[in-house]
Amino acid sequence: MNDETTRKTYVIGQTELAARPLDAALYLVATPIGNLADITLRALETLASADLLACEDTRVSRVLLERYGIRRRTTAYHEHNAAEAGPRLIAALEQGQSVALISDAGTPLVSDPGYRLVGEAIERGIRVVPIPGPSAPLAALTASGLPSDTFLFAGFLPVKTGQRQTRLEELKAVPATLIFFESPRRLAETLGAMAEVLGGTRRAAIGRELTKTFEEMRPGTLAELTAHYAAADTPKGEIVICVGPPVAKAEGPADIDRLLLSLASEMPTSKAAAEAARMTGGQKQALYRRLLELKEANGG
Repeated sequence: MNDETTRKTYVIGQTELAARPLDAALYLVATPIGNLADITLRALETLASADLLACEDTRVSRVLLERYGIRRRTTAYHEHNAAEAGPRLIAALEQGQSVALISDAGTPLVSDPGYRLVGEAIERGIRVVPIPGPSAPLAALTASGLPSDTFLFAGFLPVKTGQRQTRLEELKAVPATLIFFESPRRLAETLGAMAEVLGGTRRAAIGRELTKTFEEMRPGTLAELTAHYAAADTPKGEIVICVGPPVAKAEGPADIDRLLLSLASEMPTSKAAAEAARMTGGQKQALYRRLLELKEANGG
């Protein structure tokens, strides 16, 4: 092996830095989802120092490695070759080598086969080390304006209509913000199915090309988003769909009072009133006044 592939260094700007040695372990390294500047210093040092880099697509990963002057041996590990490549990586780990696993973008194991490798490593007593960083689902969630205290990442929905509807029915009542991946060409169709099963008034947001030049976050109801993308040209880039939790049904004043008191037990009065307004469609000021009355009546 020549010196170009044995040098364990990385470059930031014009400065070449030496990477410290790594212990033998499987390192799960998060990489940028678009903007290459989002890589962490720890990730760069891990990639530069690892004995072996396992990449979803070595051609995609090479762009990142070249950007930061990292010259390491790479091997492909993806869903089509996991059965063959996995044992080779495990063998390298058992021989005392360090292996860094990266996906094409974001955090490994999120919608990729890395969990099989991790499971095998754990069974064999091999140390697994997460190197956290960019994640498309979390980036979309934080910018969506939807509740983030409880969320469920559901990956890609089934392509076939019946299976997709069944899956949405299973998720319909989950009291959490739902996060999905979807391809641009299926976006309008998927949003229509969501509006039909989950309800057209349910709040949602579309994240597209996150961290890239033409990044877009588009909030709205499922009905509004369906209409927009059905009328527009097929969007370009990676898509993340966030769908807010189901809206609590308040059938009368007593239901609204219970909702207000429940929310107020977890958050400040003003925020509780705002959340109740979002959930019920009521006016925030009126709900705020009602909550103050309820607190006074309850001695609070």
